[in-house]
Amino acid sequence: MKNDKRMMWQFPWQYKESLAFVGGIAIIGFALQLLTGPFDFFFLQYPVNLIVGFVLLLFLGVFSLARKTAFYQWFSGVPFAVSCIGALLLFTLIMGLTPQFARLDPHDTGIITRLGFKQMTTSWAFVLLYLTTLLALGALIVRRMLVFRKQDYAFYLNHIGLWVLLFASGLGAADTRRYVMHVREGETEWRVYSETDEVLELPVAVQLNDFDMEEYPPKLTVIDRESGEPQPLGEPEFFSIDDKRPEGKLVDWDIQLEEYIHQAIRNSDSTYHEVPMPGSTPAARITATNRITGSTYSGWVCGGNLAQLYMTLPLDEQYCVVMTKPEPKRFISDIEVYTEEGGTYHTLLEVNKPLRVGHWTIYQYGYDNDAGKMSTYSSLELVYDPWIYPAYAGIILLAAGSVCLLWSGNKKRRKEV
Repeated sequence: MKNDKRMMWQFPWQYKESLAFVGGIAIIGFALQLLTGPFDFFFLQYPVNLIVGFVLLLFLGVFSLARKTAFYQWFSGVPFAVSCIGALLLFTLIMGLTPQFARLDPHDTGIITRLGFKQMTTSWAFVLLYLTTLLALGALIVRRMLVFRKQDYAFYLNHIGLWVLLFASGLGAADTRRYVMHVREGETEWRVYSETDEVLELPVAVQLNDFDMEEYPPKLTVIDRESGEPQPLGEPEFFSIDDKRPEGKLVDWDIQLEEYIHQAIRNSDSTYHEVPMPGSTPAARITATNRITGSTYSGWVCGGNLAQLYMTLPLDEQYCVVMTKPEPKRFISDIEVYTEEGGTYHTLLEVNKPLRVGHWTIYQYGYDNDAGKMSTYSSLELVYDPWIYPAYAGIILLAAGSVCLLWSGNKKRRKEV
């Protein structure tokens, strides 16, 4: 009886050989990681990334001369491409489940750290799989382009878009720069610090016209007057100030909100009145009644700020009611941005509402946390990414190809019906 079972590594290669090949690349990457440390992506910054891109395209063109060989058919085929993309997705999943660090603890010598899982994008295994995927996907595109057919337009859009996206987001990442700039109100700043604490002058300047913040109403809690620990220990209770719900409970005390002023200034040693100004702070007049003893205490409570002292409501020799710092609801920077080319851009910068100026994207990053709404400066994150537009082009092509695939699939099913 004849045995027709195909032996492994016998052409034509299929998924078993593809998975084994990809696994071997990952093992080589892990070995390089242990021997040489992480891959230095800054080696690929401009113009090296363009040279690498040209070499990749040149290699794909020369490699296509061997397109009739079994190895080329496998390398540019579906099993190998699916295996490469699947491996990249697996590494991406691991990256999403593992905390990533810009700088590692030099004393962290665990195997997870040594293999590069905490800095996945600089891991040799990830980089080698990424380059292999670029080559495999590029070979597939070249093979199909050499027998070009108009009806395959969806395939071309989809795969070329994916290749451009992978190239721009991978090799282009070496040119990405991130800086944090602190700008004071009424001043213009164009200098930042590098990772080595060197002063850098950027081609963009930012003028901060005004910084404004909206806050949520603060909370009340009972603390130990000696230790400052909120009560009860382990599971502290908080009463959120709300004019529509003036009653609440804290430990053994019933709290009644008598009056609340969000922008208050101290009127005397123990009273407040409303004055909307930078130094104002939330203040509340409350009544606390002990449910066990019936003791009642009334007075003002204030969290204070840099301009005003806090005020507490003593309950006994051990406990008192205090007000927490209000949490920021919204903070806005009114800025002007100037470029070397003479351009001027004005915006109200908020979290998740960045300003894009050329290859620069400016984000609202932070402020003086201790000063709160009295902060005299705003922290901005400036990201330089000259490859953002090629990446967008890849996404657009990929999306267009996906839509075309769905449309052509529906059209084909209608013809069959």
